[in-house]
Amino acid sequence: MTAPVEQRVRHRRRVTGRRAVIGGAAALGLTAGAILTTTLMSSAGAAATWPTAKGSKAVSSSIKVSGTYDGKLQKFFGSGALGNASQDEGQDPIFELADGAVLKNVIIGTPGADGVHCTGSCTLENVWWLDVGEDAASFKSKKSTAVYKVVGGGAKSASDKVFQFNGAGKLSITGFHVENFGKLVRSCGNCKTQFKRTIVISDIDATAPGKVLVGVNANYGDTATLSKIRIYGDTKKKIKPCVRFNGNNTGKEPTEIGSGADGTTCKFSPSDITYK
Repeated sequence: MTAPVEQRVRHRRRVTGRRAVIGGAAALGLTAGAILTTTLMSSAGAAATWPTAKGSKAVSSSIKVSGTYDGKLQKFFGSGALGNASQDEGQDPIFELADGAVLKNVIIGTPGADGVHCTGSCTLENVWWLDVGEDAASFKSKKSTAVYKVVGGGAKSASDKVFQFNGAGKLSITGFHVENFGKLVRSCGNCKTQFKRTIVISDIDATAPGKVLVGVNANYGDTATLSKIRIYGDTKKKIKPCVRFNGNNTGKEPTEIGSGADGTTCKFSPSDITYK
């Protein structure tokens, strides 16, 4: 399960234009995540429109995925037990991915429940969250060799975390858009079982308001590497690229011990972060 919440503040977001490329990718059967990464993440990245859903589907119990699941840009939203739209911990996800599963071309609407759970290594390609519920996705493998990949896609209106990294292994996020958020990704600060976690984010468009791009536990050996980060609408530079914590396994609130690049836990240079 995800860790106890740190701090939640609800935001709204602004958007503008990239629908044609996404729609064209889906219509042609192309790899939409790759197209998003190479084409849509331009110097005007934050001014991009999110995909239009090609139908919708209510989900009352988690969709279990092994192998590859192509949602064909349908919108999936919670109903019944998944439809209370709360921020409560311990909710079930819309999608539950087995080790090695791929989820692609999916829009998660509202209620979004607990988004996506990866029980092992997984790939999320061109997945969009219209209004993040408890979390957009949680990564849960206990294996240090686990690899989680987020390629393309985006999330908005995340009152706290977008991606919750509870398990072990390496998480990479590339070509992703985030708007109006608490934290883009957080290494679990107070899970009962803790791990060393590796996080790499690159080619990211983040639009204010927001608080933190990456939060990591220095005392457990976590590392976060950031590159090609573009931050929009944050003239006062309030969004922190990387924050270091002392995590714990007792359920207590983790202690923030610093922020910014330190070359050991938070790895980036000033040129890796640009403000638009």
